[in-house]
Amino acid sequence: MGIEVGGLLGLIWLIIVVWAIVKVAKSSAGGLAKLLWILALLFFPLVGLIAWFLFGPKG
Repeated sequence: MGIEVGGLLGLIWLIIVVWAIVKVAKSSAGGLAKLLWILALLFFPLVGLIAWFLFGPKG
């Protein structure tokens, strides 16, 4: 049971990170800001996601 739960949580986490990257790409932020947010989300998924929720582009 542990493997299935871990796999499901990993899939959910992947979906959340991909969703955040898509939201950043569609935002009205400048090109450099988008690039930096996407790199932060890719290289530091947990910290980047928290920072994006707190400080990222709104709307």
